[in-house]
Amino acid sequence: MDMRTPLAKVRGLGSAKSGTEHFWRVRTTSLALVPLMLFYVVFLIMYAGRPYAEVVSALANPFVATINGLTVIASIIHMRLGMEEIIQDYIHSEFMKVALLILNATFSLVVGGLCLFAVLKIAFAG
Repeated sequence: MDMRTPLAKVRGLGSAKSGTEHFWRVRTTSLALVPLMLFYVVFLIMYAGRPYAEVVSALANPFVATINGLTVIASIIHMRLGMEEIIQDYIHSEFMKVALLILNATFSLVVGGLCLFAVLKIAFAG
């Protein structure tokens, strides 16, 4: 017994419509974050207890700054996708769902922009 509406049968879409794409984006960002976070663990171990100027100088290195930028981007995308999934799954009011999705996207954009600004400021000032 098929529970889909006639329109859904014609379109051939499930209820989520783009669930597979969302699934793969979350998995891709997760996979990208593994080596990036391992880099951060090693970096933190290497520079734990070092003077402020030395740490800032290391963060200003172009390679480290690039890793910082990639980590910020991957983390923000992963965070936005995760919250989007939670909102879509657990918020049932359509108005509240749309409002929270807009707030989530705005928050992600602002936090990502501020983090990238900080990375660039350290990279070009150091």
